[in-house]
Amino acid sequence: MKVVVIGGTGLVGSKLVQQLNEAGHEGIAASRATGVDTLTGEGLGQVLPGAEVVIDVSNPGYSNAANMLRFFEVSGANLLPVEREFGIAHHVTLSAVGVGRVNSGYFVAKGAQEKLVGDSGLPFTIVRSTPLSEYVYNIVDAGGDGDLIRLPPVRIQPITANDVAKALKRVALGAPTNGIIEIAGPDTYRLPVLAEQILTANEDSRRIIVDDTAPYFGARVGDEPLTGGDHPRFASTSFEDWLRRSFIPAGPHPASPQIHYERTLS
Repeated sequence: MKVVVIGGTGLVGSKLVQQLNEAGHEGIAASRATGVDTLTGEGLGQVLPGAEVVIDVSNPGYSNAANMLRFFEVSGANLLPVEREFGIAHHVTLSAVGVGRVNSGYFVAKGAQEKLVGDSGLPFTIVRSTPLSEYVYNIVDAGGDGDLIRLPPVRIQPITANDVAKALKRVALGAPTNGIIEIAGPDTYRLPVLAEQILTANEDSRRIIVDDTAPYFGARVGDEPLTGGDHPRFASTSFEDWLRRSFIPAGPHPASPQIHYERTLS
């Protein structure tokens, strides 16, 4: 089966293409690096013929909410009609747990993408994921200000990119649900607790301030539980296991820095 992965050279996409090919399918990485640009439509007419499934894991980054919204709206407006033209049997979109509950930032942008998919007339499945373990340090670092890091006490269930790719492969090779599936890591953490672990692993001695007003992906979430819903599909790899494998000491290291917590008054 030919499966086109939009964003197929990124963190999740590259793992997904590899897993598809190892399973005997024809996984095709479609990105600007391979001559496919969903913002202009370039290359779509060349990569989609013969495909049965399209999996969209593309992402413009998280720095600017307006740019994220524009990316998903323009990309979807270009991609989905071409998929209809070539008779794609299953469109899968990677989205985010929290869409529909958090009305700002990245979550609004992903909500717009989900609506385009739902209104496209294509058989589809939307897979909402909790944050990637590989992105936790970036999430934490985004709250940095000098020697302080301000983080909301939001609860999340980090999931590894490899486990997300596995879930997307299973979903894509199955029948379209014309609905939403949520995937999550096996354990729930407060973001500041994850911050302590990832900062210690990086020998980063900045102090964590727990702040209900601190932004998360451009949104104010406070202690909102951005965890899997009523019937999530749980991945197997814990954050601790991923962290242990990802930070293998090359030699003697100094003692891990102590992380101090404070809580701001709301």
